[in-house]
Amino acid sequence: MKRSDFLRHVAALPLLGAAALGTRPARAQAPAPLRFAWDWAPQGYHAIWGLAEERGLFRDAGLRVQQDRGYGSGDTITKVATGAYDMGFADINALVQFNARNPNQRVIAVAMVFDRNPAAVVTLRRTGIRSAADLPGRNLGAPEGESSRVLFPVYARAAGIDPASVRWTSMTASLRESMLATGQVEAITGLMQSAVFGLRAAGVPAGDIVSLPYAEAGVDLYGHGIITSAAFAERNPEAVRSFVRASIGGLKAALADPKAGMAAMKKREALFDEALELERFNMTRDVAIMTESARRTGFGTLEPERMKRLVAINAEVNGIANPPAPESLFSTAFLPPQAERMP
Repeated sequence: MKRSDFLRHVAALPLLGAAALGTRPARAQAPAPLRFAWDWAPQGYHAIWGLAEERGLFRDAGLRVQQDRGYGSGDTITKVATGAYDMGFADINALVQFNARNPNQRVIAVAMVFDRNPAAVVTLRRTGIRSAADLPGRNLGAPEGESSRVLFPVYARAAGIDPASVRWTSMTASLRESMLATGQVEAITGLMQSAVFGLRAAGVPAGDIVSLPYAEAGVDLYGHGIITSAAFAERNPEAVRSFVRASIGGLKAALADPKAGMAAMKKREALFDEALELERFNMTRDVAIMTESARRTGFGTLEPERMKRLVAINAEVNGIANPPAPESLFSTAFLPPQAERMP
């Protein structure tokens, strides 16, 4: 080979290498980390996110989600507001008071999960309480500030009794069901699926438990939903949108195959009681998730008129003189198209 031909050959090698590199597929982008806090310790309905992870819905959405237990809706909301977590699952009724007190740390709901609030008065047959009319003069128990206790006056008025006609005993959430089981109080307030199965875990037979759901008295309020801070949503709209889509996919998967959802949670939590939590999931589905509204409008929906009522009711029972505007508490901009959200 002539020297001139050799030099031309060598000079062409970098160009050939660059062309070859250009034909290689681009390296897949690493999933974006996202920190998500539940409302409480692992329960059946958390299978929504257990299945979203197990079936790769988060991965397909470009997310790597860290899921941690919660310690109550108020705690989860605070952690989301301060940035300790990016998103959470909490009772959106609590947003009214939180945002009123912390306008510079606003937290918003971006998708509903409990379309109907599962708050209830729960008691035992031995007390003789069968309806709201039997509550006056009775001793009810709940933690101070617990959302169902805060909303009790709304239920009482809707059911036609005086809210002041009952006596209250306060305790920690961990003692609520045991104090009812041992007769220290005559009824308790709480989310029905939590109170009922807390009693079951305390050894109370299912047939001895009586539930008086607030919704059956006409209290039309949303319950728990997916939340994030307004600041995080503004900075990371695609992450919020992707998480909501994957969560709705996980909800549909759990509804279609609840046992698979319980198995997914068992892999996460060794002490998870699959049989008990399957019953809890089914109750949650029936009383809070699969509502007529959800069947009509799809999962995740937040309706302005219902949010307006929610703000008005919570402002009244909490004595909030200047409640936040309803539209400042939620956004539907992160929901998938309605066709993707239908049951």
